[in-house]
Amino acid sequence: MAEQVAPTRSNLLQRRDQLKLANRGADLLKRKRDALIGEFFSLVQESLKARRALNASSREAYFSLFLAKAWDGPEAVESLSLAGEKRLDLDLKVQNLFGVKVPQVQPPEFSAKLPFSPVGAGARTLDAASQFRALTAALIQVAATETRLRLVGEEIKKTSRRVNALEQIVIPGVQAEIRGIRSVLDQRALEETTVLKRIKAKLEAREEEEAAEDALKKQSSMAQTSA
Repeated sequence: MAEQVAPTRSNLLQRRDQLKLANRGADLLKRKRDALIGEFFSLVQESLKARRALNASSREAYFSLFLAKAWDGPEAVESLSLAGEKRLDLDLKVQNLFGVKVPQVQPPEFSAKLPFSPVGAGARTLDAASQFRALTAALIQVAATETRLRLVGEEIKKTSRRVNALEQIVIPGVQAEIRGIRSVLDQRALEETTVLKRIKAKLEAREEEEAAEDALKKQSSMAQTSA
């Protein structure tokens, strides 16, 4: 049930201030949403670019792996793969993007030193190891870009809901309250004006009556004096 607002001038001024604040808030949220939409489309292009780079790295990595197994033997390649690093440290920073905190992952920097001795390893196997390092970097880039894209998209939805709530619920509600209060105040002012006019008319009529009585008394007194 909607809260009943007392039709007073103080409440009218308060609702007008609320309306100004709501309009200002809606305008700021629209600007934020527009900026986020621009960033969103920029991230879409970045994500597509990262996806294309991932597909290219994936093709090159698995093709090099196929050649490595064909030339050096699957047993040798799989044996060397067990010597790979099990952990990869990433540099993660948090960026404040129009009030949205999004992670920013720096591309990993691999050491030039291989996790296994290159002695006895074929050239195809070494190339496969290099290609899979590039594939790992491409995977991380895609994950980071799409995470940013998802967070920005969610913030756009949240901001749009807030704008809609202000424009469709809050602002119309405050405007309706302002109209209601002004209607009551205008009606009261009209009634007060009508009452004042009546009082004024009565006072003027009384003054006229008193003036007429005074005139009659003067005439009567003059008539007695003449007699």
